[in-house]
Amino acid sequence: MYRFLLTPRWWGINLFVVLAIPFCLVMGTWQLGRFEDRVQTHDAATEQPAPGTRAAEPLDDLLPVDKVTSGRPATATGRYADQFLVPGRELDDKSGFYVLNMLRTDTGKALPVVRGWLPGEPGTTPVPAAPTGRVTVTGDLQASENAGTAGAHTRGGLPDGQLGIISAASLINLVPYDVYDAWVTVQDTGSGTGDGAGGALRPVPAAAAQGTGLDLKAFQNLGYTGEWFVFAGFVLFMWFRLVRREAEAARDLRLGLVPEDGAATSTDTAPAADPDGRGGKKGEDEGASPAVGSGAV
Repeated sequence: MYRFLLTPRWWGINLFVVLAIPFCLVMGTWQLGRFEDRVQTHDAATEQPAPGTRAAEPLDDLLPVDKVTSGRPATATGRYADQFLVPGRELDDKSGFYVLNMLRTDTGKALPVVRGWLPGEPGTTPVPAAPTGRVTVTGDLQASENAGTAGAHTRGGLPDGQLGIISAASLINLVPYDVYDAWVTVQDTGSGTGDGAGGALRPVPAAAAQGTGLDLKAFQNLGYTGEWFVFAGFVLFMWFRLVRREAEAARDLRLGLVPEDGAATSTDTAPAADPDGRGGKKGEDEGASPAVGSGAV
């Protein structure tokens, strides 16, 4: 009954099923692993001590920034140089901007330092001056921003002295020195200012590293997991359904419940050759009439 499974047509169907089901299972397992990784990193982030309770480490010891070092307190020593204002940043549901200064370190590279946040618009709100002389800055380490960062300005057209994205890629075009691929946000905005001019600045809290929270992307991974497993089950269900239908058709044909193709064709074409329903007798009768007549004569 199931010999049809060895026909060329069914060989193609079987090969598709054999390849499709493992592929769906592998993809579903991979998406599930991505979701579990996000859950683990989220749990690890919540279990870490608060940034203010951890000891600060030298900047170079924490680079490059990853999910483990993001948010860790880092220290760097140097002199403040260029200053930029980062517009369109919110804090406590209020619109404002970041005050960012480049810290020229002893290595020659500069570290972007967010000294704090101010409400209002850049250019209209007075900005406290950066401390002069040699300073040691301690701030929470952050990875460079990208186009997907909340508040990032990617359209360009900002006035001179303003910055849309805090990243080495954007700063390298604005300053004549190398820039670290990271930045820090100072939590003690009054420290290191010398004259206390930074007291008006509000500290910018460190953001969680990308891919570590239970955000929309995490639940998208979980949804994709279910979709791939459903696809695998659907492929298997359709294969069984096709096999059952083919087997039932072969059984009905064997029992004579369904006529052979040739018999069905001859039966269907016979009436078409006899429009008046008399079959071949009309011709025979017409051909026999002279013979009967001659015989009678």
